[in-house]
Amino acid sequence: MFWVQVLADIGAALLLLLLLTYLKIDSLPMQYRFLGVIVVISMFGIYTARGVYRQSASYWRTALRIAVAWGLCLVLWLFLGFITKTTDLFSREVVLIWAPIVLLVQLLNSITLAYLNRQYKARYAKPIPTLVIGQSNIAHHLIKSLNSNSWLRDRVIGIVQSYEDTLDSTPTSREKSTLPILGNIASLRGIIKEHNIKRIYIALPLSESEQIEGLHIDLLDQNVDVIWAPDIFAMNLLNHSVREVAGVPLISLNESPLTASRVPMILKNAMDKTCATLGLIALAPLFLVIAILIKRSSPGPVFYQQNRTGFDGQIFKVYKFRSMKLHDDAEVVQQATKEDPRITKIGKFIRRTSIDELPQLINVLNGTMSLVGPRPHAVSHNNYYSDKIDAYLARHRIKPGITGLAQIRGFRGETETLDKMERRVEYDLAYINNWSLALDIKILIKTPVSLFAKDIY
Repeated sequence: MFWVQVLADIGAALLLLLLLTYLKIDSLPMQYRFLGVIVVISMFGIYTARGVYRQSASYWRTALRIAVAWGLCLVLWLFLGFITKTTDLFSREVVLIWAPIVLLVQLLNSITLAYLNRQYKARYAKPIPTLVIGQSNIAHHLIKSLNSNSWLRDRVIGIVQSYEDTLDSTPTSREKSTLPILGNIASLRGIIKEHNIKRIYIALPLSESEQIEGLHIDLLDQNVDVIWAPDIFAMNLLNHSVREVAGVPLISLNESPLTASRVPMILKNAMDKTCATLGLIALAPLFLVIAILIKRSSPGPVFYQQNRTGFDGQIFKVYKFRSMKLHDDAEVVQQATKEDPRITKIGKFIRRTSIDELPQLINVLNGTMSLVGPRPHAVSHNNYYSDKIDAYLARHRIKPGITGLAQIRGFRGETETLDKMERRVEYDLAYINNWSLALDIKILIKTPVSLFAKDIY
């Protein structure tokens, strides 16, 4: 089905390009034929890399992937035309008609092929009777995913308990799945024969991993497919992934999204530097006004610099507009509170509106921060919370940001309780696990709105 979709979409894009060109200028000039070759190569590369035709995706997710991938192709072609100075060789009318029509055709292809696939499997493809061994979270997640995926033939008909599953845990586990518990591993051979099982997924927690080899050996003569689903989700993962090197499957349990691949890092850095430069130019008049007000409010410098912990635990100086009277932090940095006597009048205003954070565009420009990421904390705060919150220091696996997912969800400013800091860290880790340029843009758009949700002191 993958190749059918690829050929249908690329073929439609190529044929429509050639047809519209011929109808417009009654011929097929060399530049259009060359463009056709570029279209085929770039669409195959981008669509494959973006996982557009991943069969586990719903229709709406697939439609979104098609739209994003097609948009990336258009941007690439415009960029190539710009650097080669060949954009004037093509008819704008042809391109403006061709681009939306091809997108529409691709969406129609997706709907049609999905429908034909469902019809074929309903009429001709027999489901594969499947068992899942285990009652862990990964087991129930696997059952739900297999039985809800129309692209797969696997149909889980029941659960088999491991030796470690107790009667005390059974009610809780049953609430997670409506499938029956057909027995335990001791009766597995009889269950396979009774239900004509053809495929078995072993989804046991790491504490029961020693059973896996025994199950593998025991099932060799049963003529069933045996698939191991390691329960890595029981661990506190960070941007996990699975890949293969020299035939050996590798599971990344802890990996920064920006070190896993250079392309995302380049794109994020490019957006950071561009926006920071434009922001500093556009905000220069505001910076001047705030600087004057700060100097008039109390003696001291305009900017406040403090050591913060950044990417990979490196210490850097963060820039902020000074919002407090000069004071000595000593060895422990005290968080600002609502009625903090150290805060000046102008300081209260710029903290509430987060204007005091704007000089961090300088940090973005010098590479120590990003526009979006976990907020950098003072070194003393890191030392305090690292022993009290699990995976706290994992926040440093990506560059800190001026704003972040935790901030737009309401966890900005003072974190006077351990619970609030734990929630902030949860959102920070969720951001790292789900990072994308689209998520960064979404957070940047929502940040101005979030400023009015809670006062900052």
